[in-house]
Amino acid sequence: MKSEFSNKWIGSKQPRKQRKYRYNAPIHLRHKMISAHLSKELRKKYEKRNFPIKKDDEIKIMVGEFRNKKGKVERVDFKKLKVTIAGIYRTKKDGSKVGVLFDPSNLQITELNLNDKQRKAALERKINKKEKIGGKK
Repeated sequence: MKSEFSNKWIGSKQPRKQRKYRYNAPIHLRHKMISAHLSKELRKKYEKRNFPIKKDDEIKIMVGEFRNKKGKVERVDFKKLKVTIAGIYRTKKDGSKVGVLFDPSNLQITELNLNDKQRKAALERKINKKEKIGGKK
């Protein structure tokens, strides 16, 4: 199998091809792969189900050992497609603390960091499109 990324890839049922697509994807596509579900309030407000995670977003953990814990996103790792959350650490045998890596699918965004103009525009794009369509009818 070729190891470079292909733009012609549409999809496959085979997990090995799905993994290959994720591992070889360029950063601009990996950004979409680090998406998490929005909370019910945010879902209503922005009319979107999920959105890419960014540093300083408020997150709630939905699955696993740290379930129902909340915190701010400390780091987003595009290479591993994982997220670390401030205040949630695992203690190693030598006593040092290490941030736990979470898969974005196990997280829920409760509050968005809206310091970025492009991010605001991306959230409001769908709402503005619906208003334009609604105005024409």
